[in-house]
Amino acid sequence: MAEEQQAADQPVDEKALKRKKWLKRFGLAGFLFFLIKGLIWIAVGLFAWKGCS
Repeated sequence: MAEEQQAADQPVDEKALKRKKWLKRFGLAGFLFFLIKGLIWIAVGLFAWKGCS
């Protein structure tokens, strides 16, 4: 009986690992996106401030 449960649980574990790996990648991509976006907005603000002064 325990062997049957392990066999049934393996695909679930693989799906969970794939989902966790995907979420980590998405988290890293989201972090980098917002970091770059923030840096661009800082550059735009500095350029506008220097240009107006």
